[in-house]
Amino acid sequence: MFDLSAVQSAIREAGFDGWLLYDFRGLNVLAQRVAGVGPKLSRRWFYFVPATGEPKKLVHAIEPSSLDHLPGANKTVYRKWQDLEAGVGALVSGAKLVAMEYSERNANPYIGRVDAGTIELVKSFGCTVAASGDLIQQFEAVWDDDQEKSHFEAAKLCREAYDVAFNFIASEIKAKGGVLETAVQARIMKHFADNGMTTYSPPIVGVGPHSGDPHFDTAPETDVPIQRGSWVLIDLWAKMNRPRSVYADYTRTAYVGETVPEQYTKIFNIVAAARDAGIKKVKDTFASGKPLLGWEVDNATRAVIESAGYGEFYTHRTGHNIGQEVHGNGAHIDGLETREDRRIIPRTCFSIEPGIYLPEFGVRSEVDVYIDKDGKVHVTGGEPQTEVHRILV
Repeated sequence: MFDLSAVQSAIREAGFDGWLLYDFRGLNVLAQRVAGVGPKLSRRWFYFVPATGEPKKLVHAIEPSSLDHLPGANKTVYRKWQDLEAGVGALVSGAKLVAMEYSERNANPYIGRVDAGTIELVKSFGCTVAASGDLIQQFEAVWDDDQEKSHFEAAKLCREAYDVAFNFIASEIKAKGGVLETAVQARIMKHFADNGMTTYSPPIVGVGPHSGDPHFDTAPETDVPIQRGSWVLIDLWAKMNRPRSVYADYTRTAYVGETVPEQYTKIFNIVAAARDAGIKKVKDTFASGKPLLGWEVDNATRAVIESAGYGEFYTHRTGHNIGQEVHGNGAHIDGLETREDRRIIPRTCFSIEPGIYLPEFGVRSEVDVYIDKDGKVHVTGGEPQTEVHRILV
């Protein structure tokens, strides 16, 4: 349900004259979500929400009722491209600073969903176009009570998936001497299915050098066995299989044997310390009541790995927003690939997942962090991993 009062209040608080939502054939999923418009529309639509007053609509004659569910009786129906351009001018008439899903110099491509030509058209009417990133967060990335509940439910089951996987590895090695990466992956997927969960993609199960590839694709073509003495990384993500549920996403590491070699323990301890520095940054800042930006958490986490001399082996951002997609549409924890200037706000969730990736093996330690409505910081998915898990066979 589109809450006009809440949206206009947020527009005013951000200092915009209005928010122009636009989509063409699903290019702007953010506008679709906020406006409650499906991706099946075949023509361009615009919905302008001013800071005060009545919203305005611009729709094509083939789909004249496409925005009728939204507040505002002011609707223009266009047929010709000339009518569309004139209609856009009428939408933003009198507005000087307009929010759109735009990112200057494409600094943040996660929110830059409107094509350059449309931005040029809007600017031609005397408007300055600014990023709507923090508005999007409030009306797309913020969880309601049911979504919050679904995350904690998924978090518990994802944590249990590690016990299932590690026990399966142990039993298979005892019985057969080894077990393939894909077999462990399949066992985790069965656990998800048995517990009413779904995921867009199977988990990563990486052994030895495979764990050193941050986005390794566990597949039959690259399958290797897990055996005594193996180093194992498992990255898994899933959500409850019901509408509007949100993901949980974690990574843990293990060694098959009684005593973990020093090379693994050393790197794990650095990564775990970096993870904990990120968590501390979030907790300390929210406790102080100060605003917190995504890049600040990335910097706090990354500094630990860089000071240990492994900065070049930490090749990705520290984390991502989590929502109905595992990579959600709120603020990411990123000061490396992009400069994430969006604020971390209550009722949003994100991962903190630093890693060090060496040719022989890699270590990543991933937790989810959720900020509740009162600003309390929750680290979900059970206690963060404090030492390498030992799989005893």
